Amino acid sequence: MDSFALIGAAGYIAPRHMKAIAETGNSLVAALDKNDSIGVIDSYFPEAEFFTEFERFDRYIEKMRRIGGEKEVQYVSIASPNYLHDAHARFALRVGADAICEKPIVLNPWNLDALEELERETGKHIYPILQLRLHPAIVALSKEVGNITKDKNAEIDITYITSRGRWYMVSWKGDVSKSGGLATNIGVHFFDMVLSLFGKAKWNVVHMSQPTRAAGYLELQNARVRWFLSTDRSDLPRQVVESGKTTYRSITVNGQELEFSDGFSDLHTLSYEAILKGDGFCLEDTRHAIETVFEIRHAKELTPKGDYHPFLKRNMR
Repeated sequence: MDSFALIGAAGYIAPRHMKAIAETGNSLVAALDKNDSIGVIDSYFPEAEFFTEFERFDRYIEKMRRIGGEKEVQYVSIASPNYLHDAHARFALRVGADAICEKPIVLNPWNLDALEELERETGKHIYPILQLRLHPAIVALSKEVGNITKDKNAEIDITYITSRGRWYMVSWKGDVSKSGGLATNIGVHFFDMVLSLFGKAKWNVVHMSQPTRAAGYLELQNARVRWFLSTDRSDLPRQVVESGKTTYRSITVNGQELEFSDGFSDLHTLSYEAILKGDGFCLEDTRHAIETVFEIRHAKELTPKGDYHPFLKRNMR
């Protein structure tokens, strides 16, 4: 049984990490978050030490490292705000632990180089969570890519609308310097997925770049991708609103819809199982996606023409 520490324990995604640690038969010995609304931890690891100050958390982890024994941390799981991932991964390696880090692993491509150098220096690893690659629908698609792209590039539409209230823009997620913006914060998994399957981006165009909406076009080595991301409830299709749902997720490949209705709840556990077996993803696996969302973040917004996402039409009126 391995011992884990968790940074960002009160955040939205943290319970999935707690669940994964528990379901892989391991123990959470320490958790950190500046917010103390963390009752969810009682469902998994009520005996875990909890800290609201990084300095005290750091001191405890270092103390356990020196003492050794069952509370010495082997893995630090990172679910903190995006702009802190780099620093928290460095912390993990400094205390002699491997890191398991949420997306995006970093905000800037050059940060990957520095972290890879630190891995070589310490002999420890930073494992990114790229859970969408493990989704059954994507695994099935990966087996068909050769046939799909045999004669011509695949035509792909990505649409992801996840309703968020006014709190979203007030939080760190609405601060581009901290979240990386919409394409980075909620879109990076989708970009990672298509890049891993259909090759590196050759052309990257942004048609819309707003705080709550973003859209554009990617031409990959073996695919043409139109994408639309939104946190605005008004962008939800009518049938989704009428059904009482607040999220709409759609990926079509050559006009065929991928089935995404379920299969998400266990992806973190699958990620942890792979990491613990030595089969986790590495920093280099994230590079193309990090480069792509970085380019999107700094791209000039161009007037949509030619190939652009159909959801843009109603936003252009």
